Amino acid sequence: MDAYDFLNHADMGGGENDPRYPNRRGSSIWGWVSPKGRQIALVGQHTGTAFVEVSRKGKLSYLGRLPCQDPIGSSWREIRVLNNYAIIGSEAVGHNVQIFDLNKVADIDPRSPVTFNKDTDLTGLFDDLPIGRAHNVVVDWDNEYAIAVGAQPRNATCQSGLEYIDLTDPSNPVKPGCASSDGYTHDAQCVTYNGPDKRYLGRNICVAYNEDSITIWDSTNKTGNSASELIGKLNYPGATYTHQGWWTERNWHQFVLLNDELDEVRAVGNASDGVPITIIADLSDLQNPKYTGFFKTADHKAVDHNLYIENGVMFQSNYGAGVWVHDVRSIAKYPDGSRVKALAFFDMHPEDDATGGSTAFVGTWGNFQFPSGFIVVNTFERGAYVLRVASGRGRDGGLGFGGKSVQK
Repeated sequence: MDAYDFLNHADMGGGENDPRYPNRRGSSIWGWVSPKGRQIALVGQHTGTAFVEVSRKGKLSYLGRLPCQDPIGSSWREIRVLNNYAIIGSEAVGHNVQIFDLNKVADIDPRSPVTFNKDTDLTGLFDDLPIGRAHNVVVDWDNEYAIAVGAQPRNATCQSGLEYIDLTDPSNPVKPGCASSDGYTHDAQCVTYNGPDKRYLGRNICVAYNEDSITIWDSTNKTGNSASELIGKLNYPGATYTHQGWWTERNWHQFVLLNDELDEVRAVGNASDGVPITIIADLSDLQNPKYTGFFKTADHKAVDHNLYIENGVMFQSNYGAGVWVHDVRSIAKYPDGSRVKALAFFDMHPEDDATGGSTAFVGTWGNFQFPSGFIVVNTFERGAYVLRVASGRGRDGGLGFGGKSVQK
């Protein structure tokens, strides 16, 4: 993997750390390509979201930032993009979910960066959360809605499950209902289903990552506080904290890969040596999902975190071990993971390499690949990196992360 550029958090307007976690300044990251082709990274930070351009040569330029909606900030800030709007959530009480028109960033000259006003520059603010906080935001690009998940408290009406956000009018986002019967959801991916289970073809299926299980919802009905139908669950071996995952193919929904955030930390099962593993699940029968195997996703101890897949290539942020890239096309034929191949990696936290790594919460939280192939990576401590696979699979970005399923 080649490194092209780096900007520290202070140079992106967000040098403040979390007083509770002094090493934490950065969190999630996503990306957007403007109508004129500018590649804009949205970098989550403790006190807001930074907008940074990635040039055609992979160089970073700071364009400005959107401050957080609350007065304190949070180490947990999640970002997605739908139809040129940034959807930004936070664990901070009173932050709610910001809806921001990215066209406001599209023509900024980096010589004159802009700090936007959180009160007057938003398109909309989704504030129908119990105390105004959510762990994560999810976008269903196929059906063009958003979801807040992990919205505390857990004993509220929606029990921290899937809280649907109708963005038909982005200036007035509303909640038609939620999926609550399996409790807290940490992350999810929702699509118009196109896979082997013919009972659900064309249905709006959400795969949720619910701490101790993969939970599968038919989310076609979103109206009411128990709107959606829970159709399947998987409690896989060694489940410790079911964190996040992604379909292995954009246009065929059969296998998902997922990360468990605490199995390495607690030395559980196949992760007992502290080296991160990625878990494979076969969802051919949505009502009866099956665990099929796992594969190691780094060569030393670390905590596995967010992963995304495009064109058969998985890009995973493994905290202190950095971003690792794997060819996962073989899973369709070898679902035990035995033929998965590592393609590249880049370590942003070399401090622990001499001791074989660690399971500390350090290094990289998330990454985003643009269609150009450039990968932007956000880190807790340092800032944002631009990387690219040096050659072969994964060098070109395909359609980039996110976006609609391409139906066969």
